[in-house]
Amino acid sequence: MTQSIKKLNKDDKKWALDKTGFKRVEDDTPISLSEIPEDDNGLYYKDEPYTPNTLHQRLIVTYSPKYARYQKAIRDAQVDRAEKMLNSGKVKKERRNPNDPARFIGKIAVTEDSEAAKIKNYLDTDKVADEALYDGMYAVTTDLLDDDVKDILKVSEGRWEIEECFRIMKTDFEARPVFLHDDTRIKAHFLICFLSLQKGK
Repeated sequence: MTQSIKKLNKDDKKWALDKTGFKRVEDDTPISLSEIPEDDNGLYYKDEPYTPNTLHQRLIVTYSPKYARYQKAIRDAQVDRAEKMLNSGKVKKERRNPNDPARFIGKIAVTEDSEAAKIKNYLDTDKVADEALYDGMYAVTTDLLDDDVKDILKVSEGRWEIEECFRIMKTDFEARPVFLHDDTRIKAHFLICFLSLQKGK
């Protein structure tokens, strides 16, 4: 199952984010992530025993430069939107969506000569840098202690591409909402959306 690296305990998180100790999935060649070129499209991993409770498992952390580039591009666009919010003075008060660009906007109270504190918004670069630490990283836990890592990763390595497709459909594609219940009509709705998208290109 998927494991959030952010929610690991301090020691496991430090191990997961350490750029050393990785191996190339295709041939198990040891490598440091700092040596990988930015345009690399390989997949790298490291694993260790993991027993948070009573079940003996293994924690497998993968790094994909392609996934890292994707996450960086998404975040850069969100930071750009956050900067536009700051410049326009239209900053959301509620930030319920974890992908909301407003999460990069911090608040600070400033006072002038004993006057009431005023709230000043700013771009939280520390928050941006913190999220960047996890770019390209993906972790799973499994109780398949003796199975080949390649077989385990084959099942999970395509999940981020599925998530990317869902993100596109929810935002750029504007295919929702769908007020249909019949399967045939739902399929027809999305067929029209795809045809429109192709014609637009």
